Amino acid sequence: MIQHNCSRQGPTAPPPPRGPALPGAGPGLPAPDPCDYEGRFSRLHGRPPGFLHCASFGDPHVRSFHHHFHTCRVQGAWPLLDNDFLFVQATSSPVASGANATTTRKLTIIFKNMQECIDQKVYQAEVDNLPAAFEDGSINGGDRPGGSSLSIQTANPGSHVEIRAAYIGTTIIIRQTAGQLSFSIKVAEDVARAFSAEQDLQLCVGGCPPSQRLSRSERSRRGAITIDTARQLCKEGLPVEDAYFHSCVFDVLTSGDPNFTVAAQAALEDARAFLPDLEKLHLFPSDAGVRLSPATLLAPLLSGLLVLWLCIQ
Repeated sequence: MIQHNCSRQGPTAPPPPRGPALPGAGPGLPAPDPCDYEGRFSRLHGRPPGFLHCASFGDPHVRSFHHHFHTCRVQGAWPLLDNDFLFVQATSSPVASGANATTTRKLTIIFKNMQECIDQKVYQAEVDNLPAAFEDGSINGGDRPGGSSLSIQTANPGSHVEIRAAYIGTTIIIRQTAGQLSFSIKVAEDVARAFSAEQDLQLCVGGCPPSQRLSRSERSRRGAITIDTARQLCKEGLPVEDAYFHSCVFDVLTSGDPNFTVAAQAALEDARAFLPDLEKLHLFPSDAGVRLSPATLLAPLLSGLLVLWLCIQ
């Protein structure tokens, strides 16, 4: 109701449907739980829902839903997500005076009002303040029947918070490492795509705008850490020289802080847990940050084999 600018007083009409329609409860069949997205989707479509993954960590590096991987100079407040169900905003500042690279210092997440399930809830984290509750002090979606379909918990107070929103098939992990905040999300495809043309600026959807992208050549070294030392530090936890490894090297060199290795390692582990297709776990972006997935890496080889086969015929 809030997002539709409706009054809470007097008779109201439900907002127009935005997600998949609920199947009819046939004879002898109980009505599906409107706050159990996965169960509702499976019953409607006869298969599990699809999921997407996005992450932001380090200086910051953004892995988009479409497997683009960018290092961004974004300064100030930028939306990671802005759809009918979720709004996520990251606020960043320079990693050091005069530096191009920035780090995320604040995250704001709004779970928008959903009539059957939750009241609108706001979660806000800042460096050195990673609360284990929403802004109103609650740890769930409120007093509505489906309030338990939104919950917040922490296994490591002050450094790791997990928010589960079962009513929209979404899990979010927020971490603090090396004086910066990392964000990682697994979200149902239908939820991620529920936005209008006016909501087109979303780093998780389109990646960083071209004007905000940094190449590896733009990194600047701080402190006494050399590139060989940075590579050695990152190699210990990231043996594959993929986008996460190169992001780690970038962060350690730019910040001069070896603790940035933890951010990249945690982002990779989140991707391992959240990605529905582990063949896309390791990305190998070019310096411009364009998509270069394992399938793309195999394309030249397959093309060459095809040419060879045609020549033999």
